[in-house]
Amino acid sequence: MTVATIEPAKGITGLKGALRYVRAYRDRVFVVKLGGELMSDGDALDGIAAQIGLLASLGIRVCVVHGGGTQATALSRRLGYEPQLVAGRRITDDATLEVVTMVYAGQLNVALLAALRGHRVQAVGLSGVDGELITARRRPPVRITDDAGVTREVDFGHVGDIERVDARVLHTLLEARFVPVVASHASDEDGALYNVNADTVAEALAVALLAHKLIFLTNVPGVLRDRDDPATLVNFADPQDLADLLAAGALSGGMRPKVEACIRAATRGVERTHIIDGRAPDALLLEVFTGTGCGTMIVGKKEAPELAPENGD
Repeated sequence: MTVATIEPAKGITGLKGALRYVRAYRDRVFVVKLGGELMSDGDALDGIAAQIGLLASLGIRVCVVHGGGTQATALSRRLGYEPQLVAGRRITDDATLEVVTMVYAGQLNVALLAALRGHRVQAVGLSGVDGELITARRRPPVRITDDAGVTREVDFGHVGDIERVDARVLHTLLEARFVPVVASHASDEDGALYNVNADTVAEALAVALLAHKLIFLTNVPGVLRDRDDPATLVNFADPQDLADLLAAGALSGGMRPKVEACIRAATRGVERTHIIDGRAPDALLLEVFTGTGCGTMIVGKKEAPELAPENGD
């Protein structure tokens, strides 16, 4: 039997290399958003929970937001109807609202809490309805260009657009060193329940919390100029770069709302936004604690190339 060994010198070198990041990030807020496709992969979810546990143990204040589109689609089909999505966003009729409530605020929120507890992370589950965290209004019919390039008017049903965020409940939890785990629901002043895109929720919370980082964990390497070619990964971008890719039609499906959220967050005070592959071993730690990173980093304004920060900065 071969026994794996760790070379002490390399381990010490790695710790020294990460030290400046640990010092810089202590007491900073990171908002980490998990896609539903990762939460259906037990090994990936366990690895992510372990990495979040390490961040929290180093004094980083982590707020987790999760989606669940993959699971909501599967349950809808099991119940006999086909989900409708336009430009990566789900149309939410009465039946779909029931499905997403059961999946997001129930099954997946509890599963994520359990995975975090397995790594001794004290996490608290909630949604945008709790503590008036997110107030939303029903989205009116809008004209939207779908992935096929066709512009049409779409009524998204019980989908909410965020009006405001009251982050007091999150501040209370983060100050006490709990990890909030937020499902993507919200309500209006009258208590009407809405489905809100989880990428948009993560963006809004990152802005409200003055987060240092907003990190999207996905099932792709990051932003790709050609979605079928991982070699076209965009390592570093600013909002204009992403807007150009959107205009060129290079981004479609679920990547569109992520990129749109990154553009808005990067121009509203979030210092760094990242899109990385959460399935890759230790991807979150590599992106945060190394200069090379492993995905796409977006900044509000790109510096001159010779001065551009490394991914981990």
